[in-house]
Amino acid sequence: MISTNEWIFTIAFLAAVIIFDLSLAIIRRNKETSFIEALSWTVLYIGAAVSFGIFMPHWTSGEMQKEFFAGWLTEYALSVDNIFVFIILLTSLKVKKESQQLVLLLGILLTIAIRGLLIPIGATLVSRFSSVFYLFGAFLIYTAWKLVKEDGEEEFEEGKVVTALKKRGLSTFSIALIALGITNLVFSLDSIPAIFGLTHSAYIVTTANVFALMGLRQLYFLLEGLLTRLIYLSKGLSFILAFIGVKMILEALHGNGVEVPEISLELSLGVIIATLSITAIASLLATRNSGPKEKAQLP
Repeated sequence: MISTNEWIFTIAFLAAVIIFDLSLAIIRRNKETSFIEALSWTVLYIGAAVSFGIFMPHWTSGEMQKEFFAGWLTEYALSVDNIFVFIILLTSLKVKKESQQLVLLLGILLTIAIRGLLIPIGATLVSRFSSVFYLFGAFLIYTAWKLVKEDGEEEFEEGKVVTALKKRGLSTFSIALIALGITNLVFSLDSIPAIFGLTHSAYIVTTANVFALMGLRQLYFLLEGLLTRLIYLSKGLSFILAFIGVKMILEALHGNGVEVPEISLELSLGVIIATLSITAIASLLATRNSGPKEKAQLP
């Protein structure tokens, strides 16, 4: 059980990092982010998440540590998929390179706010209605099926809403922020059920989500040139979501007294790590003949 003081310390630490990142984005709002800079910050944020997980047993338990790593890896993988959609959105809307810094960070802060509202709702549903696992599990399996059906090339078209917003005098910056907000809401509907399939702890759900969202602004600039390389990412994510969906349904059946196999957290963590590794390696091998300077063909 996480004490009030541990919650306060954790929230204060996470808030400090977010404020620091926001300040950095404002200071550098008129500058482009280089590849080396993006790589350095991405490694730093990943290191912070890994360090947090390593030291977790000092105030939690070994089981919660495993839940954190499984949840963080799943949420981070989903966030990488989100980043590719962000790249398409911002490029399609022709947002200036210099302005993308602030648009991305505000979009990420909006994501944190949206998930901050959805996490308590999810935790309440999980604690009071065990049957919600059937719903969450079925939704994740359906989402996985939709990802499999996709051809891997997501497209963004300037529809009537965007045209109407432009006619009303909204700037490209504002329209991009609205588009990212709507996209983040849709993605949150996938990510929240996914992590509740791995843990019932609101503390783990919160920290795993925030750490997965940290550094996404820098990760955006790091992955911008890899849009055409990670071709199997959606397929790997679909397998992970389907696996977690089945795990949730089995857990719900087991809770109702039905004799079914139980999927351990160790197995879940192993499946997630193996799937992401195989997906990344297979994608890079399949596109190894692509020129290093080849750019994604975006609308």
